[in-house]
Amino acid sequence: MTKFVKKDEINCDWFEIDATGAVVGRLATIVSKIIRGKNKTTYTPHMDHGDFVVIKNVDQIKFTGNKFQNKKYYRHTGYPGGIKEITPEKLSEKKPGEILKLAVKRMLPSGALGKKQLTKLKIYSGEEHPHTAQNPKIIEITKLNQKNTIRT
Repeated sequence: MTKFVKKDEINCDWFEIDATGAVVGRLATIVSKIIRGKNKTTYTPHMDHGDFVVIKNVDQIKFTGNKFQNKKYYRHTGYPGGIKEITPEKLSEKKPGEILKLAVKRMLPSGALGKKQLTKLKIYSGEEHPHTAQNPKIIEITKLNQKNTIRT
């Protein structure tokens, strides 16, 4: 028999990740799984079981290959001919955390649930963050055998 978890039975943890030298896409997959709650045994696709994730040093994140100069992010202003493009190099100068936020956002479901889950992502460009009172568990991302592993 399947047991369904009620809203008041869900508890959220806090995690902290140091993004120094991490690859954008690989870090985004780890973060999106934690935010969605796929790392828990009580995961249900239509409910928010996710945990909060604090990412620091996001200004030291990297891309593989030449993507930092060649990749393009597109947006539209809403006016005719209003398509705008920007490279990660220029975007990181203006908003350093926006690159990782866009990568995680595109891995979450579109709609109200995805927007709610994205609010659990806290991105900071330096070492300091205001979430030390929550006592976040530190996740170290190491590279072993060409695969990222999570160690808490």
